[in-house]
Amino acid sequence: MALRVQFTHPLRSFDASAELTVERGETLALVGPSGAGKTTVLRIVAGLLRPQWGSVRLDEVVLLDTDRGIDVPPERRRVGYLFQEYALFPHLDVAGNVRFGACDGSRVDELLERFRIGDLARARVHELSGGERQRVALARALARDPALLLLDEPLSALDTHTRAGVRAELRDLLSALKLPTLLVTHDFEDAATLAARVGVISQGRILQLGSPAELVSIPTDPFVASLAGAMVLAGQAIGTENGLTQVVLDSGLTAWSADQASGPVNLAVYPWDVSLGLIRQDDSRMNHLSAPVTSLAPLGNRVRVHVGPIVAEITAASAERLDLRPGAIVTASFKATAARLFPR
Repeated sequence: MALRVQFTHPLRSFDASAELTVERGETLALVGPSGAGKTTVLRIVAGLLRPQWGSVRLDEVVLLDTDRGIDVPPERRRVGYLFQEYALFPHLDVAGNVRFGACDGSRVDELLERFRIGDLARARVHELSGGERQRVALARALARDPALLLLDEPLSALDTHTRAGVRAELRDLLSALKLPTLLVTHDFEDAATLAARVGVISQGRILQLGSPAELVSIPTDPFVASLAGAMVLAGQAIGTENGLTQVVLDSGLTAWSADQASGPVNLAVYPWDVSLGLIRQDDSRMNHLSAPVTSLAPLGNRVRVHVGPIVAEITAASAERLDLRPGAIVTASFKATAARLFPR
């Protein structure tokens, strides 16, 4: 079954709207900050919120059509919903939580084994780790034999150490389920790992929808670029030279971009496109911004280095070789083709 949803609905400070199709076996993620309207989409699909106008269909099954006065109640919609923080019942053990979501009790043992929580059947919620709680919540959602799966911030309750492993488990599970799945998250890495298509949502509106690679390489909006990991710097495009646009950043530094623009702009560049050196190199990168190191943040085998207004992500070995430390003057370099311009 394919999910088709469209709606408009007023929220406190803006009107939320969306038109989405999620095919059978596809996972689509909506990513954006808190309060952007992500969970509103899930609540409308689940039947927990009736929009001012809209429709929800699973193939030819109409779950909602405000024009025709159709609004199937949540308990009659074949929807599995994984709530943020999982919403497990503390007074029930693991088996009881899964059984609560079941259409009948015949699938409980099967789901306990499938999610490797059979040995936890009699355990209470407070005895479970974050990853175990997520598996219990997923088993409960699937106990309804849903035709559609909704995931609300499925990894936000996990610590950093647990997150990567559970993310990989969840990706494999979603691939095996073959259900249309709609998930919302504030974390672009989660969205990019779990979903084939990602929509960036802000103020109740989807700014761009595409593959994770498309959002990173061809962002259509500075907000999309920043959410995908770019640093966004304000400046003025003051002219062109040899086909490149000269930008005077608000910090006072000058940068060049292969994009054409004039007037107030935002310049976006990804940290992994920035290299660092102790001396200014005469090469084709075009952008060489020298400034003091303000901070270093280790990220596994990489280090994120703040150099004036620029952020670079380099290997830990490179950081050690350069003997980077706060206050050291270094040159951040990136190609003009890596600097994207957006009108302000």
